[in-house]
Order: sequence, then C-alpha cells, then structure tokens
Amino acid sequence: MTPTATFTAALEQATTRTEAFEALGRLVADTLGIKLVTVMTMDFTAGVARRAYTSHPVEYPVSGDKPIRRDGWFDQVHGRGQPFVANTIEDIAKVFPDADTIASLGCASVVNIPVRVQGQILGTLNMLDVAGYFDPATVARCEELLRLPATACFLLPA
Repeated sequence: MTPTATFTAALEQATTRTEAFEALGRLVADTLGIKLVTVMTMDFTAGVARRAYTSHPVEYPVSGDKPIRRDGWFDQVHGRGQPFVANTIEDIAKVFPDADTIASLGCASVVNIPVRVQGQILGTLNMLDVAGYFDPATVARCEELLRLPATACFLLPA
C-alpha cells in the first residue's frame, strides 16, 4: 500500500483528531522522512496555540501550549495563509524561543504550513529537519502532499 493509501485507510477509521494526527505523522515520515513533526491548534479565546500531535513526545509533549503572539510570523502564516520557512537555527531563533531544543534534536530548518478552512486558520503543520532542508521545491512538495491530508485531520472532532 502506498503511504497515501495507508493514510487514507487510517483516516477512514479515525474517530478523533488525535488518531488522525497520528496517521498524518506517519504519512509525513513515510513520504518525507522528516526528523520532527508537530501539529498546533489555535485557541484564540484563550490566546494560545496547543500542541495536538508530536513525533517527539518527550521534548515536545502534546500538552504544550504557546502564547499566540501577533508578530510577522503570525501575519504571514495566520493572516496571509503562507508557509513560514527558516533554513538555519539562527533564523529559527529569531522567531521561536525553543531554538536550543530544536537544535538538540539535530534540526536547523522549519516549515510551518497553515491549515485553513473557509478562510479561518485552524492550526499549523510544523516540520523540522537539518539546515537548508526546506528549499522552495521541498516546501512545494510538502504543501502538495500534505495540505489536504492535514486539513482532513483538523475536520475531525477533537
């Protein structure tokens, strides 16, 4: 079975977002081999982004919350619905305060892909790997392969 067929079968059986996000994580691993994958959901009422999935539960537990900061990253990802890409740990550190933890996992590049439905941001699919990993062609491939599966996962009940 192809990775997409395996994901589709798992999604058909999923009864919660958690199960769907786990299937999404396997799809990312099977198609791209990414070192670290997380999914964040947005709670604008509480003013936090919540980690709903992680491929590294020790370093990035699912219970982790981050305050929503309205900055350039927010405007790009949430406002315009464009992926954010940083290909060095120095560029990651400009945006994310956990750059040391990211580096400790052997990661130095990131792409955050926004997941939107009806113009509203539901969350982000976040993938991290070695420095320089997310060149324009790889980002395009990530979006092509994963935007629709990620959106399907967010549509299941929490």
